[in-house]
Amino acid sequence: MISVAMCTFNGERFIEAQLRSILAQSTPVDEIVISDDGSTDATIAIAVRVLDAHPSISYRVIPNEVALGVTKNFEQAVCSTSGDLIVLSDQDDVWYPDRIERAESRFEADEHLLLLHAEARLVGADGEPLGATLFEALEATAWELDSISSGRAIDVFLRRNLALGAAIMFRRHLLEAALPFDPHWVHDEWLAVIAAATGDGTVDFIPEPVIDYRQHGANQIGVRKLSFRGKVGRLMQPRAQRNRRLLLAHEALAVRLDGLGVRAAVIAAAHEKVEHERVRNALPSNRLARVVPVLREVRTGRYSTKGRGAPDILRDLVQPVT
Repeated sequence: MISVAMCTFNGERFIEAQLRSILAQSTPVDEIVISDDGSTDATIAIAVRVLDAHPSISYRVIPNEVALGVTKNFEQAVCSTSGDLIVLSDQDDVWYPDRIERAESRFEADEHLLLLHAEARLVGADGEPLGATLFEALEATAWELDSISSGRAIDVFLRRNLALGAAIMFRRHLLEAALPFDPHWVHDEWLAVIAAATGDGTVDFIPEPVIDYRQHGANQIGVRKLSFRGKVGRLMQPRAQRNRRLLLAHEALAVRLDGLGVRAAVIAAAHEKVEHERVRNALPSNRLARVVPVLREVRTGRYSTKGRGAPDILRDLVQPVT
C-alpha cells in the first residue's frame, strides 16, 4: 500500500495541479493524507473538491488550528498514513506520471532500501524551467552522488542534506527509528540521515527528475542556483544562528544514534561531527583570532570528512558573527 503524506499552507494557487499530478500516476497511490497548517485561503476546499471526484482514493484532511511548522506538520501527516511505502508531497510541485512506478520498482528490487530520493527540475511559479535541476543548484559532486549510490550515504548526510522531501519515498518501518522527528532538523534531512545511519545501502536516489520543484518566492523551504554574487552575499551573512543550529542538530543526532545501537563506526562519525561543529560554533568574533583555531581544525581533517572542505574553511574565516 502506498500512502502520500502532503503538507499544505495557503496553497490554493497550486494545490489542484499537484493533486491532479498525483491522481494521474501510472501506478496509483492508495491513500492521501493532507495535514494543513492553518490555511486561511481555499486550500482545503479545493483539495476536498478534487479528491471527492476520485472515490477510489482514500483520503483524509487534518486541519491544524494552531500551526505546527514544517517539520512537525510533516510528522503529523506521516504518522496519520497507513501505507507500507510513504511518499512525501509539497502542495506546489508537479509529479511526473511515472514517479510512483519508478520508485516502487526500486523498493521491490531491494529489500534493504529504506529511503529513496530523486533529482528534480527547478521551475518557476508558472511552471517555466529555470535552467537547472536540484542537484545542479546544490552543486552536488560526483563523489557525493557516488557515495550515496554505493552504500556510503552517511558520509554525505553528515556533511549536508541532498534529499529533497518532495522527491522522497521511504518504508514505513523507518519511522521506528526516526520518530519523533527532532525539532532542530527539517523533516527530509532527518529522515535521510537516520535512514543512512542504520546500515549500508539503505539510501539511494533516482538520478533523473521525477518532479517539477516549483520556486515561487513563497516557498516555506526552497532552493535556487546561486550566481557568484549570490555566493558572496551568502558568505557575508551572519554565522552565529546557523552554527548554533548545526551544533544542536548534530548533538541531538548523536544522542538518537547512541540509543538506536547502530554501527560503532557511524556513532563515532556522528560524535566527530559534533566536535567539528563545537569548534566552529566557538570561533571568536574577531576574524584574525579565528585563524589559529581554524588551522588547528584543518589539521584534524574534519573540514574534509565532516564538512564541505574549502568552502566551510572560507566561511569560518570571513563570515560575520551577527
